[in-house]
Amino acid sequence: MASIIKETQSIKEAVTYINTIDVNKLSRLLSRILQKLHLKGERSFSEEEEEKLQSALSLEKHALHLVLETISFILEQAVYHNVKVASLKQQLENIHLTPDKAEAFCQVWTTTGPDVIEKIRQGIFAPKKLEHIGWQLNLQMGQSTQAKLKAPHTVLDLGVREEDGGESLQHVFVGFNHQELLEFYNKLEMIQAQLDSLT
Repeated sequence: MASIIKETQSIKEAVTYINTIDVNKLSRLLSRILQKLHLKGERSFSEEEEEKLQSALSLEKHALHLVLETISFILEQAVYHNVKVASLKQQLENIHLTPDKAEAFCQVWTTTGPDVIEKIRQGIFAPKKLEHIGWQLNLQMGQSTQAKLKAPHTVLDLGVREEDGGESLQHVFVGFNHQELLEFYNKLEMIQAQLDSLT
């Protein structure tokens, strides 16, 4: 499998910090981050918890943030690529994580990873759902500078709602001339072809 984790400068720096963390503390940290990974816009730790973590892990604030962001990134990549445990371990060792720390990642991934992948699969990535499509065709037949003019113009009415079912239906109106509508249609065809190739 191609590398899902590139060894950037910030990852190198984070790995040096991660390698200093006690393996039991790291396991609890990994477990908490992975369990909250599917919750969009929610932080894994509150400000107060982060302060306690700083002293528990003997890390400065900057170092702790780097560690948390890097762990989240690695786990997000593992979820996105639905990576196998052996591959994950190899990738972690490639970025110079010590074998015991890589093993901690793998244990948490084995126990919690499948549940998180399933939760993310069931969730909807878009914050709004399309519930209604309406359309209207307008034809401009002339204007003051041109007596004979045929300019078709379409307005799509997209009714969207928050994914949790809250709020009333919001209407988004999008106007297209003939060329813009054709380009939009071609993009939809391309999206449909890509979706078909995945099923």
